[in-house]
Amino acid sequence: MALIITGVIVVLLIIWIIALYNGLVSQRNLVDEAASQIDVQLQRRGDLLPNLLETVKGYAKHEQETFAKVTEMRTQITDPNASLGDKVKADNELTGALNHLFAVSENYPELKANQNFIALQEELSNTENKIAFSRQNFNSNVMIYNNKIQTFPSNLVAKFGNFAVRGYLEVPEKTKEVPQMKF
Repeated sequence: MALIITGVIVVLLIIWIIALYNGLVSQRNLVDEAASQIDVQLQRRGDLLPNLLETVKGYAKHEQETFAKVTEMRTQITDPNASLGDKVKADNELTGALNHLFAVSENYPELKANQNFIALQEELSNTENKIAFSRQNFNSNVMIYNNKIQTFPSNLVAKFGNFAVRGYLEVPEKTKEVPQMKF
């Protein structure tokens, strides 16, 4: 009888360890999927930018530096070989350039009334919201994942399975500042 009880305990322990391991794998995959969603939204934004730039270029030919900066950051964001960190850094710089671009548009009433510009600006605004949500979702999934691999008893399985702590996406101090527009 003691042998049967010992066998049942061992089987239950093995099932419990397997469940912990599978839970860690599942959460790690959620973190990876959340990172992929950020990439998808950054690509979406990158696809919108050429149309927006062409619309604005016709009105503001003297803003070539801003156009060049937006184009450069778009290229970095849509680079399939760039890391998520590099894409997020380029995205933060792009946000500043876009803020300047939209400030420039304020000087051109005809541009502000252009239906293409309005539609592109709305689409870009929606994409910005999706990027913000995707970043928030990523950080939430990272928190849950990190909690799982740092708390007992799943931390024992995490050490055995080589599950590493993931870092959060953080917004650099520079991009937290309100942009100053001077003309």
